[in-house]
Amino acid sequence: MVDMLIENIDKIHKTAMGYDRIRNNLDLGEVDVVVWCKNKILDNRSVKEKERTGISYIDGCVITVNASSYTIITCHKNK
Repeated sequence: MVDMLIENIDKIHKTAMGYDRIRNNLDLGEVDVVVWCKNKILDNRSVKEKERTGISYIDGCVITVNASSYTIITCHKNK
């Protein structure tokens, strides 16, 4: 899963409905959510887990990506 996220970074996307929710969760303003998440996943400091979904932890945030569709499921501050 870890390599899968990196190898398929160009396939990672978000549904239209999720953009606003993620922006609000992370206080991102008008930042492109997908670009922001991809940059965080590629960051060397990011800790990735092998699971059914790709999970990346960085800068106090959790990014969850569906392993088969590469859709960003959620992105929020780590509680």
